[in-house]
Amino acid sequence: MNFSEEQINRYARHILLKEVGGEGQQKLMDSKVLVIGAGGLSSPNILYLAAAGVGTIGVVDDDVVDLSNLQRQVLHGTADINRPKVLSAAESVAAINPDVKIIQKNERITADNAMNMIKDYDVVVDGCDNFSTRFLVNDVCVFQKKTLVSAAIMRFDAQLATYRAFPSQRGEEAGPCYRCIFREAPPDDQIPSCAEAGVMGALCGMVGSLQATEVIKEILGIGESMAGSLLVMDGLSTTFRKIAVKRDPGCPVCGDNPTITDLSVHA
Repeated sequence: MNFSEEQINRYARHILLKEVGGEGQQKLMDSKVLVIGAGGLSSPNILYLAAAGVGTIGVVDDDVVDLSNLQRQVLHGTADINRPKVLSAAESVAAINPDVKIIQKNERITADNAMNMIKDYDVVVDGCDNFSTRFLVNDVCVFQKKTLVSAAIMRFDAQLATYRAFPSQRGEEAGPCYRCIFREAPPDDQIPSCAEAGVMGALCGMVGSLQATEVIKEILGIGESMAGSLLVMDGLSTTFRKIAVKRDPGCPVCGDNPTITDLSVHA
């Protein structure tokens, strides 16, 4: 560890934690996290990961900032309207922690680029807003043995999970992947989008912050992993329910006899 005086001051509250310390802070500074999306969930995620000193953060989003985003997407401001979200995200991160390297991917993640886009990262964060991307990212993370921290939100409800379909370095058994719980996407006309159903902006901040906490725990190898659990939240009643979920031996991607072995299903 070779921290500058500025870094010691910046990360002092982390270094004081015995579960983190200087060694843990160095792990964060050496880590690489890919965030899919730069919207409501990813905004607090990216801000807190940058503040924590995660050394490299990749941000994937092909959208531009819209006025309707600002109710919840705190990465962006009024002056950013019509600008690429990845550019606004990079500027917000630089304002918080100029030591963090931001890799801007102003494009959609697809079956053609997903394997190459994800391969160099330690942890992947799913903050997207559609099922096709969720399944694609999950499948790549299974193939490449990457930890995936995923969250979803609509109206006043949210869910959070860590998917790690391989044994951890701490000796934990392989957990379920996204497909173990949600086998296939529902028809498009059955699930309204946030634009159609609405979403509580402050709940995005809460859930995205929880997601960032799980990412940091996975990098540091501390605490109890959310792998094998699904956290369900009701914002109106302020209730949290943690449900145990298990790996499905019949899962088509991470099961004992997988039928999905490449990305052709996403073509």
